[in-house]
Amino acid sequence: MMTTMQERPVDAPTQVTPQQKPRRGRSAGRPKRNVIGGLAGYIWLAVIILPIYYIVIASISQQGAFYTQNPLLPPAHPTLDSYATVINSGILSYFANSLIVTVVTVVVVAVICLLAAYTIVRSRARFVRATYSLFLLGLAIPLQATIVPLFFMLGQVKLYDTLFAIILPSIAFAIPITVLILVNFLRDIPNELFESMRVEGAGQWTILRRLVVPMARPAIATVVIYDALQVWNGFLLPLVLTQSENIRVLPLALWNFQGQFSINVPATLAAVVLSALPILVLYILARRQLISGLTAGVGK
Repeated sequence: MMTTMQERPVDAPTQVTPQQKPRRGRSAGRPKRNVIGGLAGYIWLAVIILPIYYIVIASISQQGAFYTQNPLLPPAHPTLDSYATVINSGILSYFANSLIVTVVTVVVVAVICLLAAYTIVRSRARFVRATYSLFLLGLAIPLQATIVPLFFMLGQVKLYDTLFAIILPSIAFAIPITVLILVNFLRDIPNELFESMRVEGAGQWTILRRLVVPMARPAIATVVIYDALQVWNGFLLPLVLTQSENIRVLPLALWNFQGQFSINVPATLAAVVLSALPILVLYILARRQLISGLTAGVGK
């Protein structure tokens, strides 16, 4: 007895029984929350925010009530007298000196280091590679080890107690780290873009202006903010290499609120708040470029 078997069409849809349905495991559902990491992040945020909150609260407190009130609570009678004291003490001249030193240093460093980084990335000469190693060697020289030779040399060339006594060493110490950041960023630019512009007849300056500068904008913003922060908050160079009151910068202006037996703490903290505002504004304006520069190459 012969039994015939009916073949199922090839294109017939396959029915999935309830037993064949894939089970959704924990990995296919919602991601597991990192409670410990989130808690550590909030603790770190509190560690950062608490000093800033204390500075702002103390700066609007009265000097007489500063030591009697709870330092973490808002003052019962807030006042802006400390800010008026700071402004009337001549802080605007210190602000102008800091602005001149910072702007000149950052502009010179950005231009020199961008040209140096472009040459290092595009050149194949051994001399250029040796120059790059020389730049990296500057990272190993601490500022404190050179302060005495700087004091002697600037005195010999009659630049002691001038703004150039702060600007020139600041440029020298900002160049190594700036070159390092820009070189690593420019190396990520595809070589095909350079070759295509060369085929079109573009010269080195045209490539630098139309290709390198637009694509390196995040890295340039990163080094500008970093160098500006270092120069703006610099204390050792102005302390040792300047003496006159009209040459003082903002970090040295805090001495004006120190008396013989006491310190005007609210006025000092008000000066700290005012000195931090320019860097905060610079960060707000360039925050997107800064984040792009800091996260460049993370996904590679």
